Order: sequence, then C-alpha cells, then structure tokens
Amino acid sequence: MDKAELINEINRLKKEKNAVILAHSYQNIEVDEVADFVGDSLELSRKAKNTDASVIVFAGVYFMAETAKLLSPEKKVLIPRRESSCEMADMITGQKLRDFKAKYPSVPVVCYINSTAEVKSLSDICCTSSNAVKVVEAVESKDVLFVPDRNLAAYVQSKVKDKNIIAFDGCCPIHDQLTADDVQEQRAAHPNAILLAHPECRKEVLDRADFIGSTKSIFEYVKQSSEKEFIIATETGVVERLQRDYHNKKFWLISKKAVCKNMKYTTLGDILQSLQNDFFEITISQETAQRAALTIERMLKIS
Repeated sequence: MDKAELINEINRLKKEKNAVILAHSYQNIEVDEVADFVGDSLELSRKAKNTDASVIVFAGVYFMAETAKLLSPEKKVLIPRRESSCEMADMITGQKLRDFKAKYPSVPVVCYINSTAEVKSLSDICCTSSNAVKVVEAVESKDVLFVPDRNLAAYVQSKVKDKNIIAFDGCCPIHDQLTADDVQEQRAAHPNAILLAHPECRKEVLDRADFIGSTKSIFEYVKQSSEKEFIIATETGVVERLQRDYHNKKFWLISKKAVCKNMKYTTLGDILQSLQNDFFEITISQETAQRAALTIERMLKIS
C-alpha cells in the first residue's frame, strides 16, 4: 500500500473496531496523520479513558501503553511494536526498587510516570515532569526516594529546598547526553534564539535554559511566546511538530544526538497490523494493576 491507502485502511479499521489511536510527540511525525490525540503520555492516556472507544492503540513506548491500560482496564490496549521500550524505564526493575527501598526503610517513593507498572506498584505516588515539584512538596516526609530519573530529581531538589531527595541512578539517555557545549554551540549559531529545555536534561543544560518544562509545556510556551527563534533541548520529534505548526517561527534542535530510536520504531504499517491482528495486547496482573493505578490516583488528587 502507498501512504494514502495505509491511512484510509487504518481509518476504516479504527471506525470498525471502535478504536482510538494515541501518538506521543516523539513518534515519527507521519503517525500524527492517523492519531486521534498527540501529546505527552499521561495526557494521552487520560484522553483515551474519557472516550467510548473499545480499543486503544498507543504509538509510543511500552510503559505508556501500560499506563493507558491502568487508566482504562476495561479497554483493550495495543502497542504496535512490542520491542518499543523506554531506556529510562528499563533502568529500574521491581527488584532494583526493592533493593533501593531496603536501604532507606520507611522513606516514601515518588515514581516518575516513565516507569513500568511493576515499579509504579511498588511506589507510593507517581509524578510527571510537569507536576513533580508539586507532588514532592505534598509528600509528608522530609526524605523522599525518587525513581528512576536522577536529572528530574535534581531539578525538583532545586525547587524544593526543605526536602531531602534521594535519587535512583537512572536517566533518559537521550536527554542525559546533552551538554553545556551543545548549548554554547547552538547559542553561537543562533544568538537571537531562546533555549527551551526538558527537565530530564542535566543541570548544566538546565542552568543555561530560558525555560524548563515538559513536552506539553514547551509547546504551550512557543504558542504563547512573542519570540521568533528557539533552541529546543529535547527529542527531535518536538522540533518537527513545532516546525510544522508554527511556520512564522524558527526552531533548532540542540543536538543531532537528540533522537530516541525506540520511539521511531512505529510506522503506519505497524499501526495497520496492530488493528488487523490485535498486535500487541498489554496485560497486567490484577494485583499489580490495582497498586500501580493507586499511585496515579494519588498524584491526580494533588495535581
């Protein structure tokens, strides 16, 4: 099939199967053409929950599809490419979290949404990059364990001075490889541009940023800003969508390294096969799902 035929067949099957398609902002941009919603992982899962769809096809990485299943246990949730994992989420397993907790008995665990259902089920409360500060502030303990992203933990610590955040040694390799040298190079090439950075970046990048925020917050900032030139310190998919949506503004990716290969696996052909064959269904044990969903519910009550 050519692209137009693929899109037509996907849309036909989507209607036939009462499906909704979610696309994360780091996906191949062609996926947007069949997506019902595009954005951050939790935002997408919440939107899908509020539809009457029977099937959710999540073009993203595995933990995102798990989160959709946690919020919509009655719906069938599919991930088109089963091997689409998140390198950050893979850095911490249930056993690694148990070992981490054993070193700090009775200290509550704040778990970043970028983690597996198993890790969420062993945590006390979840957070996102946009509400992490608010969640940590609300924890009734001076000491807080934060998993799995040390960079987001460091950013939160800079905002929440009265807490002692003990971070697990994990990170997003895509954001963690960005450096102050990358910032300097782009600022030299584009002196009129302002720097927008994701809080998964290292402190040396965040210290040089004009704005720090989640993927959604970066999009909102650009929309509302009177500035015309931006250096974007996050995954390249964000830059591609900004360039598509704001023709009167200019955007530069901070580094060619800022590409998540795992996020680029999914193609329109994969989405079609997913709809045709129910590839690949997300299953979570009832006990794990109940405990993991509770961490998200606690977060939503705060934020």
